[in-house]
Amino acid sequence: MSDLTSQDQGYGTPVRQGCPFHDIRQKLRRVGLRPTRQRVSLGWVLFAKGQRHVSAEMLFEEAMKERIPVSLATIYNTLRQFTEAGLLRELTLDGAKAYFDTADHEHHHFVVDGENRVIDIPAEEIDVASLPVPPEGYEIARVDVVVRLRKIDD
Repeated sequence: MSDLTSQDQGYGTPVRQGCPFHDIRQKLRRVGLRPTRQRVSLGWVLFAKGQRHVSAEMLFEEAMKERIPVSLATIYNTLRQFTEAGLLRELTLDGAKAYFDTADHEHHHFVVDGENRVIDIPAEEIDVASLPVPPEGYEIARVDVVVRLRKIDD
């Protein structure tokens, strides 16, 4: 077998490895999303650059640079679908601005006021001493800590 193929576990059929579009298709299938052309193309733009934070507008600009024919409405719909499927985490700031985080590990965020910048904080650097008891019928799904930063004037 070449470096780009391997035996699929249990079925004996060759599987391509190292192809970003194949990887995105597999990722979408694993979470129950049909790998449409637009989802695969947007997934490639989103995940190919590693762990990062993007807004819908940023993703739209990147898609246009890559000549991916897509509307801003499709970008929003795709980001929502990816978030609901667990591929992204949504970080909403000030009730209006939303960023989508491609990192799949537990962490928190610094937000730089006045800039479109979000920086990861490792989970172990935040100590949440106690949490309130959730209302009956609910459980705490996740705790997101956002620490706001302001540039120091020299």
